[in-house]
Amino acid sequence: MPSRILLQLDTDPHPSSFDSVVAIDSGVDHLLQYGNVQAESVTSLVHGAMFTRGGEDLSQTAIFIGGSNVHTAEELMKSVSKVFFGPVRVSVMLDANGCNTTAAAAVVAASRHISLRNATALVLGGTGPVGQRVAQLLALDGAKVTLTSRTQTKADSVCAEIQNRVQDAPNLTGMTSETLLSDPHFLNQQQIIIACGAAGVELLNEDQIQKLSNLSVAIDLNAVPPAGLGGIGVADKAKPIASGVGYGAIGVGGLKMKTHRAAIASLFNSNDQALDAVEIYKIAKDIG
Repeated sequence: MPSRILLQLDTDPHPSSFDSVVAIDSGVDHLLQYGNVQAESVTSLVHGAMFTRGGEDLSQTAIFIGGSNVHTAEELMKSVSKVFFGPVRVSVMLDANGCNTTAAAAVVAASRHISLRNATALVLGGTGPVGQRVAQLLALDGAKVTLTSRTQTKADSVCAEIQNRVQDAPNLTGMTSETLLSDPHFLNQQQIIIACGAAGVELLNEDQIQKLSNLSVAIDLNAVPPAGLGGIGVADKAKPIASGVGYGAIGVGGLKMKTHRAAIASLFNSNDQALDAVEIYKIAKDIG
């Protein structure tokens, strides 16, 4: 069997050192890094990955798409996929800015404490890349999801996009942050709260969280002070808070890292995989 080669296509000028280290720790033999990759110029890189090996050997080459701009990386993945034809292709994974592995780890962490089906779930900062994926994965497993945004228009737009991807997720609604804070009864009904807002922005304070009598799990994915959820430390892992438990960004980080490494390793099982949010979530669930 030939050596495992991973092409790291990064939309930033310098390929992520974080993603590079994880790739090496995942068992990649050779890592080929490319920075500042644009969707319109990806064809030659993909051809180089596709046409240098054949048959079963083709599965030993794969592509990882990263970068700090998730939207740009998504466009890059679409362009990569368009270059493939028939069985002539390689497996590809998208995890720009850790969006998919982080969301998957957070939802799996929540599922350790409550069944997701019919659970009430609140995704704060739900219109960002991670928030959208968290809401999608919760809805996929049957939770009743509310996502918040600063504007109702944006919240409604993202809900519509998620519902197009998750056809059996009618229980998905949008709400402004202002409306949420003006309705303590609705807030108290939430069993799962996952904060996915911008770094250094407090979305709920400790007093508001401590009053929640139906809370099963609260997860703050912000690693930059102040905390997105007051009273939850960045390293907390199933630490008691209110009527449930709390996780900080590092608290779910162990599962995120295991998921990232396992996803990279799985790329070399065949040459026809496309790992995005749902596929990576399945890997995280298998890890548990």
